[in-house]
Amino acid sequence: MRQIQAGLATHGTVWFALEQTAGKGQRGKSWLTTANQNIMLSVAITPDLLPTRQFWLSATVALACYDFYKKYAGDETRIKWPNDVYWRDRKAGGILIENVFRGSDWLYAVVGIGININQVLFDTALPNPVSLKQITGKDFDPTEMGRELCQALENRYQVLRAGNTVIMQEYQQALYKLHQPVTLKKGTASFETTITGVSDSGQLLTKDVTDRAFDFGEVEFVIR
Repeated sequence: MRQIQAGLATHGTVWFALEQTAGKGQRGKSWLTTANQNIMLSVAITPDLLPTRQFWLSATVALACYDFYKKYAGDETRIKWPNDVYWRDRKAGGILIENVFRGSDWLYAVVGIGININQVLFDTALPNPVSLKQITGKDFDPTEMGRELCQALENRYQVLRAGNTVIMQEYQQALYKLHQPVTLKKGTASFETTITGVSDSGQLLTKDVTDRAFDFGEVEFVIR
């Protein structure tokens, strides 16, 4: 973020870390990872898109990570709303996008991605982590995997630049628990509902006794 503000980075600049000591996750959480084992990278993006399509960038990045992970982990790979990478009911990766606006102008975004590659021992405080090594039994080169992920990001970003609505269609198709009952938690209350999709603005759509729409941060999944 500081390098972008100082004019020292351009669109497409990628920072790859072999180790990080203060990784950030969604909603103020930390992202914990073992040194030299996983993908930890940030990408500078200057989106020439309308602010009303802000969620489309999130969906694009999620799809790129999904494309990359599915190649190795198989068809049980999914995108958990809004942009976590899941394998079965376990978290394989996360995405954090920090956007900077000036008025209504979307100046740039910093896309942070963390994906578990070779790590097999995780903090016991983490509820459901998984890595490619645990899934496949194989070791991978995190740096080479990072380059491959960047190519997947470029491929999906070009589709987004073209204004192709396939981004949202394929995001919906890859959605974790789509058309399945789930337990969500809002505040201190948990409730059962069925996921029906995600709106263009990024709201999670569900149905039980009525149709519902939830903003990011309003509810969280209860994973059993």
